Amino acid sequence: MEKVEGMKQENTQWKDFLMNVSVLQAVLTLPLLGPACIGLMVYLMFTSLWLLPTLYFIWQLKDRHTPERGGRRTAFVRNWKVWKLVRDYFPMKLVKTAELNPNKNYILGCHPHGVLSLGAFTTFTTEACGFMDLFPGVRSCLCILSGLFKIPLYREYVMATGCCPVSKPSLKHLLSKSGKGNALVIIIGGAAESLLSLPGVNAVVMKQRKGFVKVALEFGADLVPVYSYGENDMFRQVIFSEGSMGWRLQQLCKKIMGFAPCLFMGERWLWMPYHCPVTIVVGSPIPVPKRPSPTQEEVDHYHGLYMESLAKLFNEHKVSCGLSDSHELLIT
Repeated sequence: MEKVEGMKQENTQWKDFLMNVSVLQAVLTLPLLGPACIGLMVYLMFTSLWLLPTLYFIWQLKDRHTPERGGRRTAFVRNWKVWKLVRDYFPMKLVKTAELNPNKNYILGCHPHGVLSLGAFTTFTTEACGFMDLFPGVRSCLCILSGLFKIPLYREYVMATGCCPVSKPSLKHLLSKSGKGNALVIIIGGAAESLLSLPGVNAVVMKQRKGFVKVALEFGADLVPVYSYGENDMFRQVIFSEGSMGWRLQQLCKKIMGFAPCLFMGERWLWMPYHCPVTIVVGSPIPVPKRPSPTQEEVDHYHGLYMESLAKLFNEHKVSCGLSDSHELLIT
C-alpha cells in the first residue's frame, strides 16, 4: 500500500514538473522567441553558415504573402501534448453557450487582453481546450500583430498554430476566400487593454474600437463576444503613473510597434503565472447582415449591440466563474 502511494506521489510530482516546464516555455515563447530568432539569423550571417539565413531570407521574401492568405496551420503543432499541460496548470476551461453554424463565418471578440493573452492562445491556437469538439466544423484562427509574421523562423511557428495577421487583407481573405466555418478571433482591446491587466479588475477597451464591426458588416460575418475570466489574475503587473518615464516608454512602444511592454511578475521563478482558474466563455452570435459599404450609423448600431451582448455575457457567468454578484465590467 505504501509503495502504491509512493508511486502516486512520484507521478504527481512528475506531472507538476512537466506542467511547470510547459507553462514556462509558453510564457517565455510569447515575448522572447521572436528576438531570439532574429538574433540567431543575424549571428549565422557572420559565420560559415551564412548561406542558410541567406537562402531563408530569399524564401521568406517569396513566401511573404502566405500569412495573409490563410497561413500554414498544422494539426501536429496544435495537438502537441504540451498544450494540455498548460491547460491543466491553471486549469483552463472552455464554455460553450450557443451553437456556431459551420456554414457561416464569425468574428469572435476576445476580452480581456491580459498580460500575455495566454487564455486566448491556449484556447484558439491549440486543441487543448477542445474547441473543435465543442464547435464541430468551425476553425478558430487567432489574429495577431502583422509585424510578427515578418520575423524569420518565428513566423513559421505562429502560422503552424493557425495564427494570421489582423490586417485588412488577411481578414478579407479569411472571410471571402477560405470557405465557411471560419472563426476569426480578435483581441479587441489590444495593447491599451494589456496595461489595465490587474488581479480582480475586469476592464475592457471597447468604446472606440469599431473596425472589427465594420469588417463584420462588409462580409456578413456574425459577431460573437468571448470573455476570459481569470486572464488578469495570472500575473502581477507594475503600473506606472501617467507621465512617468516608464509610462512614456510604454506609450512610445505602443505607437511604434503596436504593443506596450509590461513589467510583470508571476508567482515564482519570476514569470511563472499564478495558479488561477481561467474560464473562457464563448457567447451567442449576433446576426450581422452583409453590407459591402456600411454606413457609420450601421457600424455604431452593431457596435452597440456587441457591447450590450458582452456585458450580458459577463454578468450571466461572473458568479459561476468565481466573481461576486456585485462585480461590474468596466467598458472604456
